[in-house]
Amino acid sequence: MKAPALPTLPTGRRLLYWLALIAALTAGIWVVVRYVSPTPPRTLVMSTGVADGAYHRFGQRYQDILRANGIALELRPSSGGVENLQRLNEGSVSVAFVQGGTGVLALDPDASPDSTPLRSLATVSFEPVWIFTHTLDLSKGLGALAGKRIAVGVPGSGNYQVAVQLLSIYGVVVADGQRNAPDGTTFVSAGGMAAVDMLDSHQIDAVIVIAAPQAPAVQRLLSDGAARLASLDHVEGLSRRFPFFQPVILKRGSVDPKRDLPPRDVELLATTANLVVRDELHPALAYLLLEAARQVHRQPSLINRPDEFPSPRATDFPLSTEAERYFKNGRPFLQSYLPFWAANYVQRLLLLLVPLAAILVPLARLLPGLLNWRRQSRLYRRYGELKFLEQDLASRKLDAEERREALAQLDRIEGEIVHTKFPLDFTDRVYTLRQHVDYVRAQLNRQAESGGTPGKTAGR
Repeated sequence: MKAPALPTLPTGRRLLYWLALIAALTAGIWVVVRYVSPTPPRTLVMSTGVADGAYHRFGQRYQDILRANGIALELRPSSGGVENLQRLNEGSVSVAFVQGGTGVLALDPDASPDSTPLRSLATVSFEPVWIFTHTLDLSKGLGALAGKRIAVGVPGSGNYQVAVQLLSIYGVVVADGQRNAPDGTTFVSAGGMAAVDMLDSHQIDAVIVIAAPQAPAVQRLLSDGAARLASLDHVEGLSRRFPFFQPVILKRGSVDPKRDLPPRDVELLATTANLVVRDELHPALAYLLLEAARQVHRQPSLINRPDEFPSPRATDFPLSTEAERYFKNGRPFLQSYLPFWAANYVQRLLLLLVPLAAILVPLARLLPGLLNWRRQSRLYRRYGELKFLEQDLASRKLDAEERREALAQLDRIEGEIVHTKFPLDFTDRVYTLRQHVDYVRAQLNRQAESGGTPGKTAGR
């Protein structure tokens, strides 16, 4: 004879419950790893500029810094900022230097961030418009260049675009987009050191270079006492007419005090170089590029003071979220104390723990109640078996076989109680249950001694 047990969760259903919980945790971890905090790629492609230009030299320094942090930076030379911008829009590169005046915010200050997939991390340097000649006086404007041979950079480059625009303001234009104008003005498609060589050999009358002071071509021309750097009287007016320009001053003697170069203050127009990325760039790499920019561009130059760059101001594209945080709060906390990859792994681990904590914390709060309920259910099931057995004894006569089964059932119940660990606050109920087992066993023995006559039993 066996008493019916109270209903419990079947083993199969318990297995399904745990499998569902494990599946949910696995799915949560996968979502975090895949979308919330994926592993940053170990390679990055940057479009720079001409091989002998400032952009490419900057890129080489970035390359060294990223290599030290386990990231391989591939440098792809280009004709300049315009080609870099084209590559970014095509998605063939992830980061590039873009000359000021060519981005969406320069063309339309009210442009929506959704209108472009590109984001500025910072402006990283001034890029003055350097205009060098040997004999011409350009202080009153660039009209004196009409009828001359002028090196304006490679067609399609930012240098070419800005140089032609600036010359057109002063009426120096090439008709119908041809290289030679009716008045004899010739635009020479040369830039960098090639244009410098042409000026030195008097093959051209002037060269317009738009580059940072660190550019080798600019350095060579500034140190050449025979080359005259034009100081324009109209820089303030031009900077108001074209917001992507701003006036800067090359101070007297800043190039070479011993030779008094330049021999006077030179007023220059300048754009800014933007460090631009695609908006899907991994946040960890964005922070790493910003830190590289700080190391490369924080030093003073001939026209800027220390720590003026990198800067979040005057960008040609919407500022990235990572850049906003970087300039507001500095480097991410973990990257300030740990190597790049260690900081990234710790950050990802913390993000993995968030969904786990969201599940485990409520579960931990429910667990004590569930355990108590389970322990109570064990006791109550045993009480139910005893009550059923006691009622059976009071209602009918048990034969010898049934009494043996009942005694075996009582032994089993008592053994389970003895070998099950219960908390201290269950002690009184455990002892009460054992006393009830002894009471029912005594009833069985009395029935056996009385010849199996059923009788009434006292309540619990």
